[in-house]
Amino acid sequence: MDKAYLGGGCFWCTEAYFTQLKGVSTVVSGYAGGKIKNPTYKEVCSGMTGHAELIEVTYDSEEISFEDLLEVFFETHDPTTLNRQGNDVGTQYRSVIFYDSEDVRFRAETYLAKIKPEWDKPIVTGLEPLTQFYPAEAYHKDYFALNPQQGYCRIVISPKLQKMKKKFAAKLK
Repeated sequence: MDKAYLGGGCFWCTEAYFTQLKGVSTVVSGYAGGKIKNPTYKEVCSGMTGHAELIEVTYDSEEISFEDLLEVFFETHDPTTLNRQGNDVGTQYRSVIFYDSEDVRFRAETYLAKIKPEWDKPIVTGLEPLTQFYPAEAYHKDYFALNPQQGYCRIVISPKLQKMKKKFAAKLK
């Protein structure tokens, strides 16, 4: 099993998308890229720790490739807005790919170079080395699945998830 670390705004959204994909065994919401150890959600939301909200995706590369994950990643958030996704604003919501090996860094750079011409605005997605992944607090796990009627889930996640399901139907479980 391989792992990918992707930050595309609120991790409730990204977790909801990636749990739907064939070949993905687990998706864990968490934090990386900051300057303190074991940050809390409240600390990360302050924007003062430097961490990004992200997901750790454990996947079977025999069923789904890293590049397939990146395709879904770039279609499910706006990689052209700096430190913002919709109403979520701050460095904790930055678009970022964390790499844990030179191979992953190279593959991400190659993918970014390939898709750059497809976008009208410059892609601002960062590429950062993963030094430490900190899982988020337990109440974030399966947040959308457990809270589909919560306002944010209903208004923000659900419509995006429906759009994602149509576009990537062949890649879904």
